[in-house]
Amino acid sequence: MEDVVIRTLEKVELRDPILIEGLPGVGNVGKLAADYLREQLKAKPLATIYSKFFPPQVYVSEEGIIRLVSNDLHYWKAPATAPRDILVLGGDYQGISPEGQYELTQRVLDYCHGLGVREVFTLAGFAQGRVVDSPRVLGAATSAGQVEEMKKHGVVFSRNDPGGGLIGASGLFLGLGRLFNMEGVCLMGETSGYFVDPRSAEAVLKVLAKVLRIEIDFTALEAKAHEVDRIAQKIHEAESRSGEATTATPSAPRDDLGYIG
Repeated sequence: MEDVVIRTLEKVELRDPILIEGLPGVGNVGKLAADYLREQLKAKPLATIYSKFFPPQVYVSEEGIIRLVSNDLHYWKAPATAPRDILVLGGDYQGISPEGQYELTQRVLDYCHGLGVREVFTLAGFAQGRVVDSPRVLGAATSAGQVEEMKKHGVVFSRNDPGGGLIGASGLFLGLGRLFNMEGVCLMGETSGYFVDPRSAEAVLKVLAKVLRIEIDFTALEAKAHEVDRIAQKIHEAESRSGEATTATPSAPRDDLGYIG
C-alpha cells in the first residue's frame, strides 16, 4: 500500500469549488461542523482517502462488518442561489505523525487543486479551559483582505488568539494551500476542551453559512448541544456535592484518589 491512497468514487466537474475541512480535534468542533454541513447539504461521496498515517485500525459495524479507517471527500453542486460548489473533507482521524500530517494535507490539496479549488475554510475548536456559554468564533487567515471580510461576519481576530500558532490539519491546509495559490480562513469556535461541543460547532457553522450564502437548519445540532449541557450540569452538581461532603466531614487522606474532584 502507498502512504496515501485517494480512491475516486465519481468523476465530477465543479463550479469554482470551495474546500471545507473539518477533522477530529479539540472538542471535535471541526468534525461536528463538517459532518453536520455534509448532512444538511446532502452532499454526495466523491473520494475516500486511506493512509498508513492513520492508526492501524478498522471499525466494526453493529452488523459485524468492518471498514478501514479513512477520510472522505463529499461534494455539493450549488443551485443558482449559491455562487459556488462545495467540497467537504471529514473523517475518522488526522495523521498520527508530523510527517503524516504534511503528506496527507499535501495529497488532498493536490487532488482538490485538480478539481479547481482556489479557497479553503478549515473548522476547528479553540480550547479555553473553562465552560463557554456563548462561544465566539475566532479566526486566522492567509490575507489581510480575508481578515477584513470575516470581521464583517463577527469573526474575532486578535494577536493573543489563537496564541501564535495553529497545530494540525486546520493550520496546514492554510499554510500548504498557499503553495497551490489557495487563499484560506480558519474558523475556531471557543470551547472548554473537556467535552464534544455542538454549541461551538453551531457558532462556527452559522458564520460559515453567512459566508457561503447557504441555508442550514440547526435544530438537530441545538438538540445535541442541550444534551451536552445536561451532562455537564450533572457532572458539575456531582462535583459540588463531593466538595460539600469533603468540607463537612473531613476524612483521612486516600491513596487511590477515587473521588470526583
